[in-house]
Amino acid sequence: MGYYKHHVFFCLNERPEGERQSCNRCGASSLQAYAKDKIKALKLAGPGGVRVNKAGCLDRCEEGPVIVIYPEETWYTYLDESDIDEIINEHIVGGRVVERLKL
Repeated sequence: MGYYKHHVFFCLNERPEGERQSCNRCGASSLQAYAKDKIKALKLAGPGGVRVNKAGCLDRCEEGPVIVIYPEETWYTYLDESDIDEIINEHIVGGRVVERLKL
């Protein structure tokens, strides 16, 4: 096993207006902060646990906003805090892929 059991990357890319969709225009920054706080509150953060990181463009703009969770290499889209809660509860805690949000 690696340093973290799960490493979660949130795309926070911001494209100029008029270009393709970008994750940050869909609320990615606030939901990344929400996920990080939730992981800390659940006492899952840190070595051997979970790390929630900001990422630049993950090149899936049309499917965004997106996150990818390693080591499983599972890609998700999401809309709001309830989707983030479901990903954390099902995937991170329960070990089950959230099929309805999977890309």
